[in-house]
Amino acid sequence: MNQVLSIVRTAAVAAVAAGALALPATAAADPAAPPTIPNVNSFPPVSPVEYSVLGDRYYAFGTPDGLICAFDRINGSYGCSGPIPAAPGGANVVSAGPAGAPAFTSSDRPIFGAFGDVKQLPPNTRMSFRTVSCTNDGAATTICVNSQDQTGFVLSPAGSFLLEVNPLLYRPEGTNPYAN
Repeated sequence: MNQVLSIVRTAAVAAVAAGALALPATAAADPAAPPTIPNVNSFPPVSPVEYSVLGDRYYAFGTPDGLICAFDRINGSYGCSGPIPAAPGGANVVSAGPAGAPAFTSSDRPIFGAFGDVKQLPPNTRMSFRTVSCTNDGAATTICVNSQDQTGFVLSPAGSFLLEVNPLLYRPEGTNPYAN
């Protein structure tokens, strides 16, 4: 139901945007182009087994800017916690389940503190578990993408944001986009 509402909202925004494009040009500057997100799955993979923590319940890695990111091997959830750069509302956690859009939140304690010291993910490599892959540039940008529904997040000093469901890719199970 939430995905349907998301699609309806996206369609409404698209309709408003299309109407705005039909208006005469104004003196306002063009908005900045959306950021280009690299194909996370094009980076060389690391073996997640080398990043096992808490009795192999999680795969977790650290980033140079102090984040700890983890994959829950049992329920498929994933996320990062720590000093998220340019986080909305000062959030220090971003997480998602195995499907659906992630969300930012705040916690008064380190979410992954029980992991202790975790191994750093080498720059421009990726860790993948099920349909989720994450990478870090070796500085301050971390990206996680769920290829199942094209959701995920970008954590960057230039702005941290969520990747929402792409309604053009949304195909409910049991439907055929080529048949009525």
